[in-house]
Amino acid sequence: MYDPSDPRSRMAASAAAPKAAAPQAFAGADYGLFYEIAPQVVGDGAKTWLTRGQNFLVAQSEVDAGGSLQRSGQADEYVLLLPDRDTPALIEANGERVDVDGFSLVILPPGDSGITLPKGGRATRIFSTGSDDLNALCSNAESYAEPHPNVALLEPWPDPIGGFRIRAYSLDVPPTPGRFGRIFRCTTLMVNYLDPQHGPRDITKLSPHHHDDFEQGSLALDGAFTHHLRWPWTTNLNVWRDDEHALVQSPSLTVIPPPAIHTSRGMEPGLNQLVDIFSPPRVDFAKQGWVLNADEYPMPSHLAD
Repeated sequence: MYDPSDPRSRMAASAAAPKAAAPQAFAGADYGLFYEIAPQVVGDGAKTWLTRGQNFLVAQSEVDAGGSLQRSGQADEYVLLLPDRDTPALIEANGERVDVDGFSLVILPPGDSGITLPKGGRATRIFSTGSDDLNALCSNAESYAEPHPNVALLEPWPDPIGGFRIRAYSLDVPPTPGRFGRIFRCTTLMVNYLDPQHGPRDITKLSPHHHDDFEQGSLALDGAFTHHLRWPWTTNLNVWRDDEHALVQSPSLTVIPPPAIHTSRGMEPGLNQLVDIFSPPRVDFAKQGWVLNADEYPMPSHLAD
């Protein structure tokens, strides 16, 4: 359910899509409140907090001037967010070196890589859950000791055109009528750096909706958000869940499970900045032409039609 001014209101559901069987079990939402807990990793001039979903995880870092974030033998691509304009970075991966301005999204290739922040600042890395060492560090690792119900497992999309390398994109992308957010994708992730919201969200234009078989990661970088969640009723009262209206500050990650109905409301008088994360990439968003780097990352052929 979307307000007519929301670009998502124009996405038509496929009439030919088969109806999924009604869920018989539900998972709750997971919350990584990075502002309340101790970091899981401290070293190399950085503090890092980690929380996961079924197919993705977020590593949120505060980095001292000259501090670095290193990965060795990374199995697949990952995403770096530099949300502040005055936070440049030096990115090194597999013999390649790239200087990146602040307020950028960077896709790093598999293998060995390092991120150095000469001025320090905050940095967000988003990974798939294909790395057991990172999964084990997550604040909610026990929540995923068994796979959550209703979530389709990750099948990576095709390799990028021209092969794996460092790919940097400015987030300084002005809003365009009919386009939703600022969406980028790689082989395992889709990241929507939503247009900034200044002041509380209009409560007459919320967007309650649900996803059948994928989680949504809602990463709050600035401000505060109330995440409203409601689970469907089934014939089995034992699996019913109470509604949640979770107020979270920044930085934090909320993992919203399918098929919970959800909408998020910015609360602060200043900047409320949210980033949505999906793994694997969303087919419906890709088909809308909203992905800003789609020319570099092909869709699977069986999904492109």
